[in-house]
Amino acid sequence: MKHKTHTADLQFVIAQKEDIDQLEIIRKKAFQPIFDSFRSILGETIYEHAQRPEDLAQKDFLKSLFDEDSIWKTWKVIDDKNCIGFISIRMDAPTQVGEIGLNAIDPDFSGKGNGTRMYNFALDTMKQAGMKVATVATGGDPAHLPARKAYQKAGFTVEIPSVWMCQVLD
Repeated sequence: MKHKTHTADLQFVIAQKEDIDQLEIIRKKAFQPIFDSFRSILGETIYEHAQRPEDLAQKDFLKSLFDEDSIWKTWKVIDDKNCIGFISIRMDAPTQVGEIGLNAIDPDFSGKGNGTRMYNFALDTMKQAGMKVATVATGGDPAHLPARKAYQKAGFTVEIPSVWMCQVLD
């Protein structure tokens, strides 16, 4: 099924298992500055023990989005025939809550409104499916600032701050 949707100059095409390698390249490129930021903030010991395993697991999580029993649906973001990003969405019909999950825009194509258009696509998809609330989670660190700004630009204005605290045990 090659479901396509157009938003401004972008196309959104349902991603298939065959797309995983291409999406992994984008994910790795987009998230590397975030992982580097975590390492800088946490320091080597905490990063290696507490965060690095999570960062490495993100690759497997991307693959799991395409499992037969996955609750997520993932779209490729196409700009002029090139895949420049992806977005995963899950929708819970009983609660009428939609969630934006793992997503990324290739850094070479960021800062041009592509993230906002991608999030607007996700929100429109949720509305069409009857969702009443949309959620997304992101980091509060400096490296996540562009993502937070894009989410805010797309209309996410209600937040619950969270703090993750760590210490090295001797």
